[in-house]
Amino acid sequence: FAAFRGMRGFTKPLILVLTNKYNMIDKNVITTAVEEWLAQGDYYLVDVEMTADDRIVIEIDHADGVWIEDCADLSRSLQEKLGEELDDYELEVGSAGIGQPFKVVQQYRNHIGKEVEVLGNDGKKVQGILKQVNDDGGEFVVTVQEKQHVEGKKRPVMADVDKTFRTSDVKYTKYVLAFK
Repeated sequence: FAAFRGMRGFTKPLILVLTNKYNMIDKNVITTAVEEWLAQGDYYLVDVEMTADDRIVIEIDHADGVWIEDCADLSRSLQEKLGEELDDYELEVGSAGIGQPFKVVQQYRNHIGKEVEVLGNDGKKVQGILKQVNDDGGEFVVTVQEKQHVEGKKRPVMADVDKTFRTSDVKYTKYVLAFK
């Protein structure tokens, strides 16, 4: 490369990256195609990610877990529907990983009654039972064990305490995988 000297002594090589915008697939097109496939069952969309290295990563979930056959079926459906548009991409279809942070409200709903870990924006971690999720998904309640002072007792005792969180005020919420 020849040095570019047109801007006040700037001597770094000028590197141009050209992309063919006509071969780019729109994320909304993929999302719509996935949602059409999902409409036939109880699966729901967690995320569609398009990476810089030309990968399309689709995460789906189901209250009872995700079967590999269903991931393969969705992948085939997308190949049939979008055809040549997907030729330049690596398509990856999978389940939202267990123990990974929740991304959509349905994941919260599916884990009501189960143990979760919440990391607040303040850096404090709380672990307890997911008790409730508001209809809009903006708030959720976790029941935690905390020491409480009880009148007539010298020492604090452990008690269930409900803590309400706003999804916008937490870094993540995730299911705690328990081995028993």
